[in-house]
Amino acid sequence: MSILQSEIAVGSELFEENKQALLTQLDEIRAVQNKSIEKSYAAKPKFDKRGKILPHERIRLVLDADSPFVELCGLVGFNMHDDKDGSEAGGGIIAGIGFVSGVRCLVSASNSAIKGGTMSPMGVHKSLRLQQIALEQKLPIVTLAESGGANLNYAAEVFTLGGTTFANQARLSAAGIPQLSVVHGNATAGGAYQPGLSDYVITVRKQTEMLLAGPPLLFAATGEVATAEELGGAEMHAQIAGTAEYLAENDADAIRLAREIFDHLNWKEQTHPIIENYKEPRYPADELLGIIPANPKQPFDMKEIIARLVDDSDFLEFKQEYDDLTVCGWAKLGAMHVGIITNNGPITPQGAAKTAQFIQLCEQTNRPLVFLHNTTGFMVGTDAEQNGIIKHGSKLIQAVANCSVPKISIVVAGSYGAGNYAMCGRPLAPDFIFAWPNSHVAVMGAAQAGKVLRIVAEGKQKASGMEPNEQMLDFLEQSTAMKLEQQSTALFNTAMMHDDGIIDPRDTRKILIFLLQTIYEAEYRMLKASKFGVSRF
Repeated sequence: MSILQSEIAVGSELFEENKQALLTQLDEIRAVQNKSIEKSYAAKPKFDKRGKILPHERIRLVLDADSPFVELCGLVGFNMHDDKDGSEAGGGIIAGIGFVSGVRCLVSASNSAIKGGTMSPMGVHKSLRLQQIALEQKLPIVTLAESGGANLNYAAEVFTLGGTTFANQARLSAAGIPQLSVVHGNATAGGAYQPGLSDYVITVRKQTEMLLAGPPLLFAATGEVATAEELGGAEMHAQIAGTAEYLAENDADAIRLAREIFDHLNWKEQTHPIIENYKEPRYPADELLGIIPANPKQPFDMKEIIARLVDDSDFLEFKQEYDDLTVCGWAKLGAMHVGIITNNGPITPQGAAKTAQFIQLCEQTNRPLVFLHNTTGFMVGTDAEQNGIIKHGSKLIQAVANCSVPKISIVVAGSYGAGNYAMCGRPLAPDFIFAWPNSHVAVMGAAQAGKVLRIVAEGKQKASGMEPNEQMLDFLEQSTAMKLEQQSTALFNTAMMHDDGIIDPRDTRKILIFLLQTIYEAEYRMLKASKFGVSRF
């Protein structure tokens, strides 16, 4: 055994300073999350009057009581499009991975309490990401639908990608992944195809309106007069059109039916058992809050993080003496063997070569990779260039891109430049990627970017025979640095969906184990694929 020994002075002044800084950042994230929840719950009187249940409560009811749930892309679209203060973040969708009747699945609900659940452009991107996860991890899908469809202010941005979500539904069905939709209310035009392409549809009496054209559009287009109930009511779809397989009396009854259907899927019975017997780390998760320095320029040892994540704090380091800025090693998370890659600084030529070899060893024995980001990028300078940083860095990126083992990334601190690619950032397609609230992701540090543009601009002025304009150069440097700093924060990156969500550092171990179990189940699951998926006749 190779038990990590912590050198952190828990409770010291520095520890408490670091802890308070990270808690402040976490509070800022929670404040944004709460804005959306509070805005949703403000619509409760209106929902109560209609005999409906709020979207957040629908999610709670469909999930097994006291079971884990990992939310996905919860703040996507923050401060984008119509969102001014974070209250409309989330893309009009509440989604994550949880358990329904013992079945691990992807659960998604239209947030119809805000703008009728209409979908922004980032909401469509979120839907595509959710479908990708469901396909890769072989997760059945429960959709609690009630949406006005696309936000028409951004129709041009939504239209084409919206069609891709329909194509993906057809492919998911053909792949053998069940999709169930509960139509709690409005599902008009393109929105009607989402339940239509599902394998199971539940409608709700006197609430469902699933139709291609509502009464006003129908009259304008054809002159025909018909009620919404005649065109797309729950009873019509269940009794006449045959679009719905089940007719529920209300929201709660519909969710009960959804849970019953999942209980009869024969899915959990074919799920490979997971080992539940393992040791917890020797250090409490709360200590993770005091390890990251409040000053991001101050270095720290990522092995202190690893000691508080892995089973029994047992970590067998690989090539420890070869390069100490890149750390690789083996451990267990929830009794599952993993390879861990992290950084204590920039990636050197030696570190890149070591990591590429380590990835090949994990590939050889099918050990998933966990990347813990904390790097300023690849090392620069004459020595690094002459020692082949481009060559070795390219080999590392090739190894990350081409290895077939599962990959999970956690952006713990900084993740800059091509170092983000080498550490399996979003462009390198990890199975999952989450971020801590203090994290930063950018092409380079904000201050460095400002200085680079200043030097370039000053060079142009001198080349043209001008005296350098110091006032203009100061403004250029400072404004560039400020812009890049704003665009590197955890909130900015999660809004752009550069990760799957921001997490509390103390939840990292639980989330990693949950995700590894999700991947493990998918690896052992055999799907019954067909050519065209399930169709209604």
